[in-house]
Amino acid sequence: MTQPKPRPTIAEMVRYQPNLGAPVTDRVIRLSANEGAFGPSPKALVAMEKQSNLLHWYPEEEPVELAEKIASKYDLNPENMVFGCGSDELIMAICQAYLDPGDEAIHTEYGFIMYPMSTKVAGGSPIPAPDNNFKVDVDSILDCVTSRTRVVFLANPNNPTGSYLSRNEVARLHSKLPKDVLLVIDAAYSEFVVRNDYSSGAELVDKYENVIMLRTFSKLYSLAGLRLGWGYAKPHIIDALHVVKQPFGANRAAVAAAVASLDDQEFIDKAVEHNEKWRTWTASKFEELGLNCLPSITNFLMVKFPNDDGKTANDAGSFLASRGIMTRGMSGYGAPDYLRLSIGTEDEMKIVVKNVAEFLRGE
Repeated sequence: MTQPKPRPTIAEMVRYQPNLGAPVTDRVIRLSANEGAFGPSPKALVAMEKQSNLLHWYPEEEPVELAEKIASKYDLNPENMVFGCGSDELIMAICQAYLDPGDEAIHTEYGFIMYPMSTKVAGGSPIPAPDNNFKVDVDSILDCVTSRTRVVFLANPNNPTGSYLSRNEVARLHSKLPKDVLLVIDAAYSEFVVRNDYSSGAELVDKYENVIMLRTFSKLYSLAGLRLGWGYAKPHIIDALHVVKQPFGANRAAVAAAVASLDDQEFIDKAVEHNEKWRTWTASKFEELGLNCLPSITNFLMVKFPNDDGKTANDAGSFLASRGIMTRGMSGYGAPDYLRLSIGTEDEMKIVVKNVAEFLRGE
């Protein structure tokens, strides 16, 4: 049959499926997508409602009020920002703007799966840099750099492992990269971090011409359903992304909710404190059950299960799903012995630990 055919690279790819989990009971605890434990700030919900009579108008091409609010909160230049329909859109735009066929984009072994996918869609070649015991290795990344390297993707903190590189390690990575290679620091989980040696990378953006920092309102601010991400970079990078990304990528409801969320410091503090407490508690309970959790500074844990019949990570995922608890299997990341789960509410984490214990006991 004669029919339109996509490019060979696209035809060979498999669509991204986030695997959020399928409800199998009336009560569902969804810990499969690293979403916020509390839902949006009450102020965000009020702000969204106020936009209801303006939804027939296109939003601003670039949300000036939001840019200024972010700039004030983080001491950034509001003119050096770009917004998109989630940071996923910006990742794709980076690949479209900076990769020609045959160009290479480096990503880490256990980095966010959208990096290699977006690279392929743009016609580039994704190059995985091996991790060192599930932690990003700067020297491994540098060893992968060739004359064809155009982009280096660094999730910091990393999804799905939860690990991070210190400020000094990221600076060393940047200092060794050629000046014509774009370093993409994806700091989607940075708001959860309470480590003194961590940096989101904004200071590198201010100082150098080849760095972009990506952030999102999907995680700490619990606005994943509204799809809003932003990038911070020098004007020549921002201009290039505007050429390829869709206009009006930041919708009215999302922008209003984001502005209100940034103003709700009480909500932010509560979310960070809760996450730190219950991630630590959950990891310690899993360790007591004989499970190994990778060290994490994010709102999720990557947990290793035994390689025994009936006790594997896949078995655990199925068991938990039967109890209405959605987690994320890591086979797609090349780590089939692991499950990743988000930090939910206090009650949810207690239920998860109870059910994991019952699974391990064979109940």
